[in-house]
Amino acid sequence: MENKTVIKKNKKVIKRKRGFEIIKESLRKYPLLNIELPVRKTIYSAGYDFSVPVAISIPPQGKIVVMTDVKAYMLKDEVLKVYIRSSLGVKKGLILMNGTGVIDSDYYSNKKNDGNIGLPLHNTSNKTINIAKGDCIAQGIFVKYLITDDDDTIVKDIRSGGMGSTTKKDIK
Repeated sequence: MENKTVIKKNKKVIKRKRGFEIIKESLRKYPLLNIELPVRKTIYSAGYDFSVPVAISIPPQGKIVVMTDVKAYMLKDEVLKVYIRSSLGVKKGLILMNGTGVIDSDYYSNKKNDGNIGLPLHNTSNKTINIAKGDCIAQGIFVKYLITDDDDTIVKDIRSGGMGSTTKKDIK
């Protein structure tokens, strides 16, 4: 997505390149809650911390997908990679079911879920993991990517589906 929208920051007009937004009200999982956008906690942090919008409990060996009600926009040659916060992985045995989340630029504002970023969590421990509302559980890092000289995508159209929709039947 080449985003031509401009925003004002400190009285300067700048082109939007990458960032986060709350998804459309009609597609939100938690429409009545105040959703926090991901933020970097320190000046040299690479990742933007994602917090959970509600308290969750994951039983031993349990799995859950936490929808964030947040979407990410970025340049067309960028990807948002999402990782579990190391403290949750190391200290509590929590992992992302897909290892690393890959949010493609064309996932933004798709018709099915407006680009709602879901965090598929698996508790590998033998204890229930409780996470309080507002706790940070994952971090997203924007990254440029490269394509091969002979790159020729199979599907030329823009994605219309949500999570896991990069197949012919879900792209229109």
